Amino acid sequence: MGVAGMSFFPVFLSVVYVVRNQGDRLDGIIKSAVERLSLLVADYELIVVDNASCDGSVDILKSLTKESGYPNLQVYALTKEVDSDAASWVGLENALGDFVAVVDPLLDDINFLPEMLEKAVMGADVVFASNQQKPRQSFAYRAAYTMFNFLYRNFNGIHLAKDAPQYRLLSKRIVNFILQHPQPAITYRHLPATGGFARINMEYSAEPLSINTKKLGDSIDRGMRLLVSTTQAPMRIVTVLSLFGAAANLVYSAYVVAVGIFKADVAPGWVSLSLQQSGMFFLISLVLLVLGEYILHMASLSNEGPLYHVGQEFTSARMTRREKLNIEDASLPVSSDSYNSDQTIK
Repeated sequence: MGVAGMSFFPVFLSVVYVVRNQGDRLDGIIKSAVERLSLLVADYELIVVDNASCDGSVDILKSLTKESGYPNLQVYALTKEVDSDAASWVGLENALGDFVAVVDPLLDDINFLPEMLEKAVMGADVVFASNQQKPRQSFAYRAAYTMFNFLYRNFNGIHLAKDAPQYRLLSKRIVNFILQHPQPAITYRHLPATGGFARINMEYSAEPLSINTKKLGDSIDRGMRLLVSTTQAPMRIVTVLSLFGAAANLVYSAYVVAVGIFKADVAPGWVSLSLQQSGMFFLISLVLLVLGEYILHMASLSNEGPLYHVGQEFTSARMTRREKLNIEDASLPVSSDSYNSDQTIK
């Protein structure tokens, strides 16, 4: 079945948008999404997560859910800004659709959803899409991002940016699986690519709407969270460094013994001793650094409250799926005579 030359799917689709301080373009973003989704699937819901905007976006979103606004719109306004993964998860855990798409309206092209949805209905558990056109990035950000992906690939076996981009389409089964984890807002980023699910990676090219340059400082904390929460590698680094330190101490002890046996004058060994001590202190510093990061993460898991808090929630006055449930089938009329005769028989 086709609509205006476009694919049409008889499914219920949830689409998650995360926005922050985009009040001046919210109407256009949502209007474009609603027009596209209404022609794409049998039923849909557009979930907009406002990531603690301070420009009046919440009031605008509230007005868009009124009777004169757009149908099938759900809005969750967070009280404090969180990283994009945590904000996306707010929408995912409240989604009702058979499939859930996570779309950045400023970076991702919603017009690529038909190709992704086609793969999903054919059996793919998760479909990832990468835009070949990237927003501007500072040099420091690009260098750090390259290093992060190098480390993550060595720790987990996947290149996070290429194998698990943020633009994704998940089946409801995957969302339910992630919900079983103690920190789903964190594991959501990597688990669809590392959990052994049937996944497909796709590429497209579209100019992003974002004009903001990504900076290094915005992503350091998020990168550290991903590194220490998705693998046992940090603790392995601690143990390897500790083992190496113990072995180095044994070697150094043997060296001291050898100097004492074969050298009558041990004064020259002072230089070697100083170098060895400085090296050991450097090694211990590295161990403490990695161990400290790991302990901080474990403490955050045990002591922190939820990563996010929804302060306000709005739902469209018009929800098409509810209207469909209230439609009576006019092809099967029930006459008052037949009703009365049934009552008489009884």
